[in-house]
Amino acid sequence: MINISESASEKIKELLASEESPNLFLRLGVKAGGCSGFSYGMGFDDDQKSDDKEFTIHGVKVVVDEESAKYLYGVQIDFEDKGMGGGFTINNPNAVASCGCGSSFKPADYEGTPEPCDDKVEA
Repeated sequence: MINISESASEKIKELLASEESPNLFLRLGVKAGGCSGFSYGMGFDDDQKSDDKEFTIHGVKVVVDEESAKYLYGVQIDFEDKGMGGGFTINNPNAVASCGCGSSFKPADYEGTPEPCDDKVEA
């Protein structure tokens, strides 16, 4: 299960509304890369695959591809509005290590090679 705070879901709804496309949903995922092994992906999409996992959290449709789901089980997404320092945060109980910039993590079963950290988180 994925957990999204009420403040994060309200911000996501606000961002979805500004896109003016009724078929968009939030897609979460991970991909190999980043300074700890895996990088988070979070963005809007309108192309749902047959093997995607679908959740509705606080009225937000959330879709996760099957491969990413195992790394995102129990993840907590929050949003804090702190002016220049605010934004979405991801707390992942599956991570045994995270990078300083917060955009990548290492799960217990990963033995890959980390990449340089660019200190940027896409959301």
